[in-house]
Amino acid sequence: MTTTILAAQAAQGGSSMSFIILMIAMFAIMYFFMIRPQQKKQKEIQKFQNSIAEGTSVVTGGGIYGTVKRIDLAANIVEVEIARGVVIKVDKGYIFKDPTSSQITK
Repeated sequence: MTTTILAAQAAQGGSSMSFIILMIAMFAIMYFFMIRPQQKKQKEIQKFQNSIAEGTSVVTGGGIYGTVKRIDLAANIVEVEIARGVVIKVDKGYIFKDPTSSQITK
């Protein structure tokens, strides 16, 4: 009887170890397929936002296309001309890409 109980406890111990290994493997898969690519894309966006200059064509987070007219680094605001004579103020964090760039970001 005691042997049966010890055998059952040993079997449960092995299954908990395999469960831990399975969880680590799932986290590693999520990291390499979801978290890491998102961090890379976020770094590219941050790099573009820091390299914005006057005259750059941009797309805002709301999907508005325009050209940068003025950058206020102190207030973190970018003035974007969306039509001749129509200038809007956009937070620098909501400017995402250059629509004329031919590279596709994956």
